[in-house]
Amino acid sequence: MSGIAERLAVLRDPRHRRGRRHSLVAVVLTACCAVLAGARSYLAVGQWARHALQDTLARLGVRAVGPLGVRQAASGSTIRRILAVVCPGGLADLLGCDPAGAAHLAVDGKCARGSRTACVPAAHLLSAVLPGGRTVSQLRVPDKTTEVTGFCPLLAPFDLEGVVITADALHTHRAHAAWLVEQKKAHYLLVVKRNQPTLHDALRVLPWQQVTARHYEREAGHGRRETRSVRTLTVTSLDLDFPHVLQAAKIHRHRTDRTTGKTTRETVYAITDLPARDASPQAIGKLARSSGASRPSTTSEIPRSARTPPGSETGTARRTWPRSAASRSAPCAPPGTTASPPACARSPTSPSPSHWT
Repeated sequence: MSGIAERLAVLRDPRHRRGRRHSLVAVVLTACCAVLAGARSYLAVGQWARHALQDTLARLGVRAVGPLGVRQAASGSTIRRILAVVCPGGLADLLGCDPAGAAHLAVDGKCARGSRTACVPAAHLLSAVLPGGRTVSQLRVPDKTTEVTGFCPLLAPFDLEGVVITADALHTHRAHAAWLVEQKKAHYLLVVKRNQPTLHDALRVLPWQQVTARHYEREAGHGRRETRSVRTLTVTSLDLDFPHVLQAAKIHRHRTDRTTGKTTRETVYAITDLPARDASPQAIGKLARSSGASRPSTTSEIPRSARTPPGSETGTARRTWPRSAASRSAPCAPPGTTASPPACARSPTSPSPSHWT
């Protein structure tokens, strides 16, 4: 713990000097310990800090106050505000693990929930995640740019020799594939969609009906039945004009909703530099699922006449209620009138750093 505290001590405290109640090191250490204890949200971090023992808080550097010397950790809102400035990429910037020797590493980007304010857009984070959900690193994507610019900087600090990197179609670029194989000595499994039209059309017209390397998988859960088929084809002699590609895969998914009877079919294509002896259709199917590669590229629905009648689907439609709604049964405004938004829906002003405690 002392070594981590020394590393955190070099961080610049973004708060104003006046009004500081908790040290920066104590706040960050509290958040780290809460995450290691299983907290997965700022609310859980605040609950862990509130119930931590006095001896634990003393080891974290929380100062004692009052005549009895009681130690009180920072609140969850204080921890959230400080971490949002100190490490915008999340605690993965401080607790990231080493991916060396891992089977595969998934790269994906998401918007950080709750990071948007009245004057600042939501933070878009590019993450590298190990099997099981452990985050290796996160990188905030600069505004007015895309995830493509952060792909190499995200993975550059790590030893990726022998690791299979999976990513969605946004990162299917020749420069990324060449960099992974030639400089990082890694492998890749990349999804191909219509953002690469020439490559997508070349994969679509391959003789998939004659492929014998197939894998089928069926499962039921979450209110649906799903069947997936994976076909792989060696493409070394087909001149796909993509660096180091050895195999192509066609992943077809057939899903039926048990409640509504709605049936959808989805097809995606993927490419990899792994040979057939190292990547069977079953292995490629697992890699594709871990990276979210089963998202649809080409979607075709069964005709409505073959499904449940329209009248039976109206009662099962899922409703999305705004966070600002105080009640789901709030009355509607009369026709021709303009209703003012409720007080809870108005955007609060962002707190000034001088008020952080």
